[in-house]
Amino acid sequence: MEFPGEAADARDASTSPGSPRGTQDQQDDTPRAGERAPRATPHGGTDGSPGNPTPLSVVAAALADAFLAADTWTADDLTAAGYTVVGVERAYVGRAVGAVLDAYPRPPVDAPRQLAGVLAAAPRLAALHRSREARRPVRVLTRRATAVRARPAVDSPLLVDTLPELARALDVTVGRLLWLADTRAWNRHAPADGPLHHVRHEWIVRPGRVPRLLEKPMDLLRRTQRVLLDGLLVRLPVHDAAHGFVAGRSVVTGAALHTGRQVVLTADLTTFFASVSASTVYGVFRSVGFAEPLAHVLTGLCTHRVPPHVLTAMPAGGTPEERAALREALAVAHLPQGAPTSPALANTALRHLDARLAGWASAGGGRYTRYADDLTFSGDDRLAARPDAFLRGVERIVADQGLRLNPHKTRVRRRGSRQSVTGVVVNDLPSPGRREVDRLHAVLHNCVVHGPTSQDRTGHRDFRAHLLGRIGWVEQVHPGRARRLHEEFARIRW
Repeated sequence: MEFPGEAADARDASTSPGSPRGTQDQQDDTPRAGERAPRATPHGGTDGSPGNPTPLSVVAAALADAFLAADTWTADDLTAAGYTVVGVERAYVGRAVGAVLDAYPRPPVDAPRQLAGVLAAAPRLAALHRSREARRPVRVLTRRATAVRARPAVDSPLLVDTLPELARALDVTVGRLLWLADTRAWNRHAPADGPLHHVRHEWIVRPGRVPRLLEKPMDLLRRTQRVLLDGLLVRLPVHDAAHGFVAGRSVVTGAALHTGRQVVLTADLTTFFASVSASTVYGVFRSVGFAEPLAHVLTGLCTHRVPPHVLTAMPAGGTPEERAALREALAVAHLPQGAPTSPALANTALRHLDARLAGWASAGGGRYTRYADDLTFSGDDRLAARPDAFLRGVERIVADQGLRLNPHKTRVRRRGSRQSVTGVVVNDLPSPGRREVDRLHAVLHNCVVHGPTSQDRTGHRDFRAHLLGRIGWVEQVHPGRARRLHEEFARIRW
């Protein structure tokens, strides 16, 4: 998974988030196939013999935790803490202390992995460690655990300090939580028909366009994600411009802000959920207040890498460039389209994008809203005079945030034409498009005459619920038209 800090393995992640066993570098002490495990000393380190030196990553992880447990962030206290870990190694500890004080004027509280990474990458410390390997290697004598985290950004019972507490809060065992998180991407390489997978994949063919992949979590993963959504994610702040998947907001509230304007500009983000990477999701959980190991597990729980056998089965559609871009986005850890946690995390992750686009629109005398991947801008004479230049600025901001606009879906609609925002006509008053309502009425009528099966051309799992959802959308905008649709729906024989 491509975000700060590698996965803590299942054996180590059950300790406190600040302990060395919960850090990235502790994993490097785990022997791989064909390697001999280091011999443990009574103090928990390796024997330090010339043939079996302790890796710098392990020493750095132990020093990082000891430094974070020091009484004060000063050279004297950090030096004393370093001596308890590796002994009175003056030059070695001195270089380690110098490296961390140069990098951090204040202690990085709940970031032991980050601190260990700084130590492991310090050139002078790395050179000394290599020079000592052949004659008298440095070894870890003791380890100190820290469990400090930043002040929570929101009030939630899921904001806990250890992995067992998090597992209890999500109503799963530690083992099941680590399996669901799959931070080492084992499931991605499991056999296609094997029992390890906890996500189902379904390609949606779109004639003339690149296909869409639905990544549907199975029951246990979906229930766990739902607990996380209800207990934490719905409480995270989102920008005022976001109207999709936000309580009290809808397509109607977003469209209403663009009613009666001289020009309405619409654009669409390409591969919306897949473009939100694991590193961005990790940053969301860290900003909330989770320590690194827990943010790492939660990121794994909410992101997904599509297995190779699913990518190779991509149906036809789209240009070679579009297909390659989609395959590349799906192959790395991303927000899956189909998980209940993805919309809320996407809204939170895109707060910076929303703030920049809102500022850009305001500078041009316009307004901005976003419903999922649909971006809408509107304004009067200033914006109507140079819409192309304005949209070029939008494209630059979107690209700067690591996203892309779909060039085929950008529209400029002036006052004299039909101005539509997420299917709602906004020329005068928000109203459903007449063509959409007439088309839905025709589908309902055909269901009455020929049966609902004749109209379910895309094979919906619950066609009845699908029709009710479309009627409910019309009802939000125009209750009178929805009443007639409900009457027609009631005549269908299911």
